[in-house]
Amino acid sequence: MSSPGTEAFKIDEYVLHHVVNSHEWRLPGITITLPSFISLHALMLIFCAVLLIVIFCFIYKKEQRVPTGFTNALEALVEYVYKEIAIPILGKGDALKFSPLLCTFFFFILGLNLIGMVPLFATATSNVNVTCALASVTLFLMTVGTIMRNGISGFFKALTPSGVPILILPGIVFLEFLGIFIKAFALMVRLFANMLAGHMVILLLLGLLILYGVYALPSLILAVAISALELFVAFLQAYIFTLLSAVFISQMHHPEH
Repeated sequence: MSSPGTEAFKIDEYVLHHVVNSHEWRLPGITITLPSFISLHALMLIFCAVLLIVIFCFIYKKEQRVPTGFTNALEALVEYVYKEIAIPILGKGDALKFSPLLCTFFFFILGLNLIGMVPLFATATSNVNVTCALASVTLFLMTVGTIMRNGISGFFKALTPSGVPILILPGIVFLEFLGIFIKAFALMVRLFANMLAGHMVILLLLGLLILYGVYALPSLILAVAISALELFVAFLQAYIFTLLSAVFISQMHHPEH
């Protein structure tokens, strides 16, 4: 039997191979070397985007008067995003404008999360660069979007709480401005950390099973239980990212509220 230090090293190597981005896609019995201009996580992004296009353009049946099956499930999710997130937070007028973006956030993140749960694929949302790009869209709408909508004065109005004494107002405005970037940073880290942590725990438990065989059988039971939890987290994190994006955009676009 290998020494404990060697075993720990092997587990680390096993886990890192599955969560770190690379230019190799390892499938059973074969390793596919990807071109230098595309990484494994980038490939997952493309795959998810193509999958969503196929689902909504070809599988989703628009002509159904009474949607059933998969079409009904998709419509239920779209309606939930529109009625339970967009309208209450952004108002009915802006809900129509931002619902396509919010639905894109929800389904794209959910798709990436679910694809990552398939053993042969990778979780792109466990890559901080991916979550940073998603959060940057929200940041753009909080800053440039607010200026385009309300002008420079409207942007600074959103940073100026009512009733603040004039002496401390500059400091408050600076903190509010800094808070815009902190909110975007929180969006980025929350999604990245939750997806990375869950997969690392599952892989560590499976790694113990590989090392110790039947003696580590309880770890397999724990891995299955955590996988079920990860399925819930996949939906939850897509919902939270969509919800908080709507809240942050609304706070900047509607400072009077």
